[in-house]
Amino acid sequence: MSSAPVLAAPDFDPALIARYDVAGPRYTSYPTAPQFHTGFGEADLRAQAQASNEEPIPRALSLYVHVPFCTSPCFYCGCTRIITRDRARADVYLEHLHREIELAGALFDRDRQVVQLHFGGGTPNFLDAAQMARLMAQLGKHFSFAPPGAREFGIEMDPRWADASGVRALAALGFNRLSVGVQDFDPAVQAAVNRIQGYEATRDLIAAARAAGFASVSMDLIYGLPLQTQSSFRRTLEQVLAIRPDRIAAYSYAHLPELFKPQRQLDASLLPSAAEKLALFGITLETLTAAGYVYIGMDHFALPGDELARAQREGSLQRNFQGYSTHGDCDIVGLGMSAIGRIGDAYSQNVKELPVYYAMLDDGRLPIARGLLLSEDDRIRRELIMELMCHDRLDMDDFGRRHGIDFATYFGAALQRLRQLAADGLVTVETSRIVVSARGRLLLRNIAMCFDAYLGAAGPRARYSRAI
Repeated sequence: MSSAPVLAAPDFDPALIARYDVAGPRYTSYPTAPQFHTGFGEADLRAQAQASNEEPIPRALSLYVHVPFCTSPCFYCGCTRIITRDRARADVYLEHLHREIELAGALFDRDRQVVQLHFGGGTPNFLDAAQMARLMAQLGKHFSFAPPGAREFGIEMDPRWADASGVRALAALGFNRLSVGVQDFDPAVQAAVNRIQGYEATRDLIAAARAAGFASVSMDLIYGLPLQTQSSFRRTLEQVLAIRPDRIAAYSYAHLPELFKPQRQLDASLLPSAAEKLALFGITLETLTAAGYVYIGMDHFALPGDELARAQREGSLQRNFQGYSTHGDCDIVGLGMSAIGRIGDAYSQNVKELPVYYAMLDDGRLPIARGLLLSEDDRIRRELIMELMCHDRLDMDDFGRRHGIDFATYFGAALQRLRQLAADGLVTVETSRIVVSARGRLLLRNIAMCFDAYLGAAGPRARYSRAI
């Protein structure tokens, strides 16, 4: 793809951002997960897989594998996970996961190569080296892996339960990307969220990964946690920059204790105020960009030579359930309890309850709990939202021609909603183009929300995090 227009450096305007800091989707999918329903089941997934196999140029595959186990709870966590120190539970889980891999692999033609694999959790390195080797062998048996030079195999790791030998074992299995959870290095903050993690352990794990040949390392941070201050978070950022990971994700903490039980153990009185939290984001943006990181969008930063930054420059950046990606055009196969997949024009999610997951696989069924088959309107809006989220601009005339619609008529209500954002300088709406401004780059979710047909109709259970 030819080079894309150079994107404006983001403009941090605290007063403007505070006005737009409302709850809304992150748009790792459209429609978003609250629209998934139980009327979508295994038969629908099988039909979508078959249809995708019959496409003239079948899409490559991306696999997401969910490992739910953690040895201790992190109080900020909103992930689907199981707290246990009983390592034997992993053997039972893997027995069933292997069955799911066999069932899912049979849905796809063998000429459809896996170019991306991501292990998430939970804590994927809850599995020991032997368990991981068996799991990778099962994946390689039932799916066709792309050649080593053409694939991105990543894994999330908790440095508290990892060492250099474990990293080398993962490299030998073909993993080449590492994601390390940090959140904050400040001891008081770590104690408040029940995640004591030394700086040295994190630094040494990343050094071991680089020595083992990992091509890219990313680190996750969270701002808005209890006891965080501007000075303490600056120190954390300085420590992160001393390691200089290839990518950094700085997430906004979403305090939703009514949805996420672990968060009820946090002392809400220790959370930063809205103004202080916004200042933490401002410090993050200023510090990372000054250190040479490129702002990709939302909460993602990358060094200029990283594939994400190159994809942004070339106009090939994509977005999927893992956030910004260079492989967003793949069909995504979700494996493991709660995992979400995207096959063709459908989304599906596995059951979240471990006994149900086991029972369905024991019965020879794929453990689908819910999903969604996209309508024509869904497909049109998905493409538009992803184009704005990834490329910060949209050619309305070209988009209308591609979809056989009159853009101004079809999106009349959305353009009306966009007028206020344009008045505030977040976007410019020209004769045929929508262009996100430097001020708007930090509020992409708000811009995309103008084109979301479901907002306001999803009901009280549709809860989202705030924009910043």
